[in-house]
Parts: sequence; structure tokens; C-alpha cells
Amino acid sequence: MPTPRPGDPRLARLSLNQRTIAGWSLREAIDGTLQAGLGSIGLWREPVATAGLSTAASWIAESGLRVSSLCRGGFFTAADPALRRAAHEENLRAIEEAATLGAPTLVLVPGGLPEGSRDLVGARSQAAQAIAELAPVARAHGVVLGIEPMHPIFTADRGVVSTLAQALDIAEQFPVDEVGVVVDSFHIWWEPDVEQQIGRAGERIVSYQVGDWITPLPADSLLSRGMMGDGHIDFGFLTGAVAAAGYTGDVEVEIFNAEIWAAPGADVMATVLRRYMQLIEPWLQKTEV
Repeated sequence: MPTPRPGDPRLARLSLNQRTIAGWSLREAIDGTLQAGLGSIGLWREPVATAGLSTAASWIAESGLRVSSLCRGGFFTAADPALRRAAHEENLRAIEEAATLGAPTLVLVPGGLPEGSRDLVGARSQAAQAIAELAPVARAHGVVLGIEPMHPIFTADRGVVSTLAQALDIAEQFPVDEVGVVVDSFHIWWEPDVEQQIGRAGERIVSYQVGDWITPLPADSLLSRGMMGDGHIDFGFLTGAVAAAGYTGDVEVEIFNAEIWAAPGADVMATVLRRYMQLIEPWLQKTEV
């Protein structure tokens, strides 16, 4: 299909997550998002820090773009109490950055097993306790914490919260304006009762992120996200479930893939627009799957 033109109303909810075009600086990402005619961008803390927080906030304000989310906080799990305290302080800074940038959501990656530990239940408990300490601070800043469940292949080193059900078990301990969940197609497409869990999430869905599951997996599994349509995920099914749950926010395309990162940013953006229009947008208005 032709690449959608800027101003196409069907692009109204599409957001570019910065990591999809990792070679772009923050300034380039803002400019590229505007040139494509999008109204929203998902930011990462590292390029924001490179530009400077005040500069980044000024650029965003001048651009008129919405910030769909800020990545990332979390990494709560550690055997050493001093490391857990340091993580808490870092997450406090992340909450302040999200508020300064106007991001409604701070995405949380829970963290993996503490070094030398096999206590998975204890690690999840650590993450839940850390979130409990952050939740009232986030609320005071007008930021909702978004727990992102990670595919089980990342349990040991990155995400002890592996399913949407587990993420909701934690989130539901808090008011909905403090803690929600991130529905990321790459991480949850395989979950056996995913449709039911998305429905359960309802108003707690603070972000819908899309990227495909490709095989064979590359040596670095973190870089195994593909462009929508290049892998195995049924985006109509997932998007329809998210829409039926009542989610009306932005849809972030978030892809970690070395080949995509090596391609010209403008070409990647054009592909994002086309695949979104083909595989995501038609399902956003559906009320049932």
C-alpha cells in the first residue's frame, strides 16, 4: 500500500517509540515524528539525558507532540539492600523526568533474579514492594507506573514478572491512577488466556506496544523483535482485545532489531506507517474480538 501521508486521520493514535529508530538522536526523532505526521512519541531516558532534560522538555513542548510514555524505570531486584536503595533513588528521578516531559506513564521493567539467587517468588515480592514505595510519589507527580511483563526468556536477567496476569496481580493492589500495566505484543502474545487478561486489565492498560515475534531468534534475544507482519503475532486479535477492553490511548511501535536499526531512519518510519495501517489501525475501533 502507499505510505500514508502526513495528516491522514488514521495515524492519529500511532506513536514512534524511540528505540525503533535507535540511530536517531532525540532531536532527529522529534523531527522525524513530525515529518511523518504523527502526534505522539515514546521517549527513552538515555537520549533525553544526552540532550538534557530541560532542553528535551522544551523541544517536546515546542513540537506539540504528546509523550506516550517514558522508558524506563524498574530493575528493582537485588540481593544487596544498598543496591535496592540506589534503584529506588533512580526510580524517583525517573518519575520526576516523566512529569517534566509530560509523560503520563513511566514504563517499569521489574528486573531479573538477584545475583546468585534462585528465589523467583522472592524476587517478584521485591518488585512489588519497590512499586509500593514508588506509587504515592508517582501519583503526586501525575504519573502512572506501568508494569511491563516480560516474555519468560527474560525472567532470569530482566523481568521476573512474566505474564500479564502476574503484572495485574501486583497492579491491582494499588489505585488505578497509581499503577497500571503495559500490554506489549512481543511479551504477551503467547500467554494462554491473554484475551481474558487483557479484558481484566481494562482501564489499567496504560500503554499498548507492538512489535512482532520473529524466528529464528538472533543470538541476542533482546534484539528479536521484528516489524509487524514479519513474524508470528496475530495483531488483529490482540488489537481487537485491547480495543474491547476500552483502551483509547496511543499505540507505540517498539522494535529492537539490529537490521532495522542499521536501515535509514526514513525508510523504517515509512514501513512503520504502512504496517500500522495494514495490521493495527483497522482493529482499533472494534468492540469485540
